[in-house]
Amino acid sequence: MEQDFRPGLEGVIASETAISFLDVEAEQIVIRGYDLIELAQTVRFVDVVGLLIDGALPDANGRVKLEKELQFESTVPDVLWNILGYSAPHKNGMDILRTGISALAAFDDELDDRSHAANRRKALRLIAKIPAIVANCGRLQTGETPIAPRADLSFTANFLYMITGQEPVSENEAAFDQSLIVYSEHEMPNSTFAARVIASTQADIYGAFTGAVASLKGTLHGGANEAVMHLLLEAETADGVEKLIKQKLAAKERIMGFGHRVYMRKMDPRAMLMKDALAKLSDLNGNYDLYNMCDRGETIMQQEKGLYPNLDYYAAPVYYLLGIPIDLYTPIFFAARASGLGAHVIEQHENNRLFRPRVKYTGPRGLHPQV
Repeated sequence: MEQDFRPGLEGVIASETAISFLDVEAEQIVIRGYDLIELAQTVRFVDVVGLLIDGALPDANGRVKLEKELQFESTVPDVLWNILGYSAPHKNGMDILRTGISALAAFDDELDDRSHAANRRKALRLIAKIPAIVANCGRLQTGETPIAPRADLSFTANFLYMITGQEPVSENEAAFDQSLIVYSEHEMPNSTFAARVIASTQADIYGAFTGAVASLKGTLHGGANEAVMHLLLEAETADGVEKLIKQKLAAKERIMGFGHRVYMRKMDPRAMLMKDALAKLSDLNGNYDLYNMCDRGETIMQQEKGLYPNLDYYAAPVYYLLGIPIDLYTPIFFAARASGLGAHVIEQHENNRLFRPRVKYTGPRGLHPQV
């Protein structure tokens, strides 16, 4: 019987989930019943961690408790820094992160306990430790001593502090916090699917996260935010952006930061939120060059290709104004997405069905070996 073939599984429903849903027609990203954009405008990233992992937004006391849990789990074993330090000069941030997450499994006594309580604890450990690994990638590559998290800072402020070495002002912390929220969960992109496929074998959460990092490293999934920033720096001005984009289009090159498998005819709502964040940061430092460049690029791409910005297009200049090194943009994406991934692995383990798809065979048949 001929089976329906969907290249790339486009449009195929692969899982039932209570975690998130992309309602493209309503222009809404639903996270456990809430609009993701409204969450980013009203609560903190730690609240969204609680929503994703525990299924409900924490109250004030719950937020304090969750912050303390994450703070307690944020310390990375010293021996891990030694492991990563040996190979870091020859790796990029995503490679360091992939190795780091895999190595962390050796320090978790609950590695093979797949109960809900144990999976929750392991998810929080990963959510807490991944920012430290990400933030210190550059220091590992140059042999510097990693910066440890501070007990007096919030989760988001700590993350930005470990990256820049400076305690962030409230406006910078707020912009970074919003970016973490909008990167936190997005239904079933390739990396989340990879994590669920691995988890469906009853593999541990560290294995699922390691596979997800490998997926996000691929240039068709992650890396667009870094490519966007390099384009902006090359262009230098709004006129330069217009000229460069038109040159690339004439050469049939892909412009990163535009288009999305799901958002085909409308702008990614997360991009709109980051555009507002970019405007606020531009107001703060009195320099609108990056905002004007991005706005011009958005206009040109709509006129020339009918494409709209995705999240990466406006997240890139936001991170640049926050003083974040470009090669950390994709690892930060993963650090934020760790909260959604944790929720998906927990859900997969609790209502599991091994992924085992079939293929559409296009090779020969009826061949026989010569005697």
